[in-house]
Amino acid sequence: MEEEAFEIGQFEIENRLRNLCWTVSGDYGLNLKLDTISYSKSVYVSLYDAVKQGAFSKYFDRDAFGLYLVKKLYCGAEEQPLTSLAQLCVDSAVYKKISKERPGILEIRKKAFEDLMEYDFTRLAASFIGQIRLSLMQEAVLGPRTMQSRIRKAVDMLEKLWDTRDTMAVIRTVDALYNWLEDPHFEERRGSLEAVLSVTMEELREFRWKDFLEEEAYEEDFDRYLSQVTNAAAQFQDQEAQAEEKKRLRTKRVLVDQEAADKMYSYIELNYGRSYLSKTEQERVNRSLCRGAHADCSLYFTEGILSGMVKKNYQSEYARRARSENLKAYGHCMRVSRRNIEQLSDTLRRALTARSEREILRSEFGRIVPAKLWKIGRSRDKKLFERELRKDSSDFAVHVLIDASGSQKRRQSLVALQGYIISEALSMVEIPHQVMGFCTFWDYTVMQRYRDYDDPKEANQRIFEFYASSNNRDGLAVRAAADSLMGRPEEHKVLIVLSDGRPNDIIVNRPGSRNPMPYSGDYAVRDTASEVRKIRAAGISVLGVFAGEEQDLQAERRIFGRDFAYIRDIMNFSAVVGRYLRRQLDDVD
Repeated sequence: MEEEAFEIGQFEIENRLRNLCWTVSGDYGLNLKLDTISYSKSVYVSLYDAVKQGAFSKYFDRDAFGLYLVKKLYCGAEEQPLTSLAQLCVDSAVYKKISKERPGILEIRKKAFEDLMEYDFTRLAASFIGQIRLSLMQEAVLGPRTMQSRIRKAVDMLEKLWDTRDTMAVIRTVDALYNWLEDPHFEERRGSLEAVLSVTMEELREFRWKDFLEEEAYEEDFDRYLSQVTNAAAQFQDQEAQAEEKKRLRTKRVLVDQEAADKMYSYIELNYGRSYLSKTEQERVNRSLCRGAHADCSLYFTEGILSGMVKKNYQSEYARRARSENLKAYGHCMRVSRRNIEQLSDTLRRALTARSEREILRSEFGRIVPAKLWKIGRSRDKKLFERELRKDSSDFAVHVLIDASGSQKRRQSLVALQGYIISEALSMVEIPHQVMGFCTFWDYTVMQRYRDYDDPKEANQRIFEFYASSNNRDGLAVRAAADSLMGRPEEHKVLIVLSDGRPNDIIVNRPGSRNPMPYSGDYAVRDTASEVRKIRAAGISVLGVFAGEEQDLQAERRIFGRDFAYIRDIMNFSAVVGRYLRRQLDDVD
């Protein structure tokens, strides 16, 4: 089974599990870490993990639950028993609900339990929490059973979660079980559940979480650890078993084979839409741009899954929902949006009008001014002439590049709206511009074109197709955007980047790859900042529009220097962006 799983390929496993998770949750934007490791041992364990993760996201507040766990750990709880108890509570809270909607899930759960009891019986029986897990699995497989009183009490507490949809009820049960079974003196030392929940975000962010991370951290310690704990708590197989499985598989084939690599292009095409470039053009672009830190990477240019659909699937459904949500958000704040568009276009129009006006300059050559002739021989002033300077208002091109990675999901509609406002204003003053979004899946950085430079104003509506998913390789995306601008005939070029200041990407080991270091944290920030400096040196003006979290402001400053705008409120969006664009229009001759 192990070899078979790897023959299928990690990608196909992950894709199958992700689709199952999306189907169960109804949220096609979920970007969770699913249990692909267990697939080599039991297909059903991995399938039920995907079900459980999707169901928990559907019925409960995943973020609130994860935050409680981290606060409990901050207060001194042991991670492994807390996570194991959390897994039991999550299972009890979701399986009855989701099996009513999808009865076939009970059979998947039963088979997953059978496989776990076969593989892990001895290990689970060695701890009391493991014995609780075994008792629950035996009851699910074999029917009601007699249990020792202490286990029965724990099972009764878990069964009370069958009918709840209250996240706090799940939290209270986890907390009560931990304090009873694992650390009876916890409340004496660290206080009640209320004391745990009162821990502030400032306290959490100041704590050194790096020591608790499973892998070396290249991004914000707290955020990474929060994600790690939340994923672990919602998974099915406990941490100890997963750690053993990872260690065992580390010696197996981990390099992506050529067949899997070839399938990846088909996956990208299926889930992001057909490319508008020919194969020859695509290869030329990759040879030209995918160098240095981005060697072994690929660029993929598309107009999106809704425009270049291969076939209807989960991703196309998600894209349609995202468009609907974005249009709905636009409808709710249409008045504010129109005001922003009008203000921004008016600012640009005034600047362009000023550039188009004739300006008479004193000069040492041109048309002689008779009234100045008296200065000959009497003054060192040689500016006895005047010449007319007419500035051209049509020598600008703008590229709007939007970070479409999963970290933008919470502000998806806001980001789409920002892109639309800029594009509408530029269209109204007839400045040619392109709008693209970017994200990275495996080693493909997907560049989705919403409108091209010379498209009509109506094309701006396609910006509402923006949705957030996967990772982001900002340095490569910025390089690709600059390449597009450099191909334009206009003398003056402006790149506007809407991002959250958190470049982050994984590395995929292709055959013959050079395995560059993980593209995240300081390394990714430095690379993106370097690309921005190179672009500016080539004569392109670059503005960063920041709509992320305050803790990422420093990274944004490192990337864009002084030329970045922090948008706290959509109400002042046009004023902030307008000031920068007007400065670009005014400063060039």
